Amino acid sequence: MRLRITHDTCYDYHPPVDGALHMAHLRMPDATCQQVLDHRLRIAPRPATLRQTRDVRGNWRHFIELATPHSRLAVRATHLVQTVAPAPRASALPWEAAREAFVYRAGHPGPAAAQYVFPSVHVHCGPAFVDYARPSFPPGRPLQEAARELMLRIHADFRYTPNSTGIHTPAADALQQREGVCQDFSHVMLACLRSLGLAARYVSGYLLTQPPPGQPRLIGSDASHAWVSMYVPDTLAHEAVEEEQHWYDLCPTNAREGWGTPGEDYVRLAVGRDFADVSPLRGVIQGSQSQALHVGVTVEPCEALLLTGLPELPEFAPPPPPPPP
Repeated sequence: MRLRITHDTCYDYHPPVDGALHMAHLRMPDATCQQVLDHRLRIAPRPATLRQTRDVRGNWRHFIELATPHSRLAVRATHLVQTVAPAPRASALPWEAAREAFVYRAGHPGPAAAQYVFPSVHVHCGPAFVDYARPSFPPGRPLQEAARELMLRIHADFRYTPNSTGIHTPAADALQQREGVCQDFSHVMLACLRSLGLAARYVSGYLLTQPPPGQPRLIGSDASHAWVSMYVPDTLAHEAVEEEQHWYDLCPTNAREGWGTPGEDYVRLAVGRDFADVSPLRGVIQGSQSQALHVGVTVEPCEALLLTGLPELPEFAPPPPPPPP
């Protein structure tokens, strides 16, 4: 499947800011089930400095310095990506054996995935998550089978309710109220897995959504998506397996799963311990008292080989809000 993804972010400031520093996770990587054919990042106003690096998890990130006063920041990231369906396979590894792989042993370096066993900014482990996860993890059950059931239970028990939570809502609150959005579902599942001593990471990305029958695809009406990727040691017995092939992806929001991706209609943007590691755009500003954020995402099938004919940045930005009285 070939997809074109356009991610627009616009900040309006009142009064104008004097300068700003931002970090963006808006460039997707090549991965087992996806190949990036083209990528464009456009920023207005023109940055004084734009530097691209990779972080310790392999994510692309951009550091943006804006050194002149501005009342609006507009950022457009556009990708053309080729995706493939995940290859089916199964692991019979008991979940306790997977947990054992992350037990500390003096003189033996642990797997790199051990960083995803511990609590993080938005994912705090605890007894409540163990209690919720336990019915899916009886003794000796294969890890892949147990995680699949946990995903299906979250999908059935939680209501998808936009605006019921915020980006800083703790996973414990989402577990208690049994509602939220994809970020909350993912944080709850991460907390459950990590509370059992298992390694799991947060994945940010995009999902191709289909418009209702007879309705056109609305530009900017899609949204970023999030799901969970769980580490499975020794995925294929007696065979050499690349590190990236140990990760099994699960989407509790849509009850989808697969090795490396939940499906060819999913596109990975970045991975981290939770949302705090992979925020699409974050930073600090100097000189403004109020700001308004506008985000628009479009995911659509595309047969082109290059991103051409893209509108200029000022065209996508909504009109600025009226100044406060």
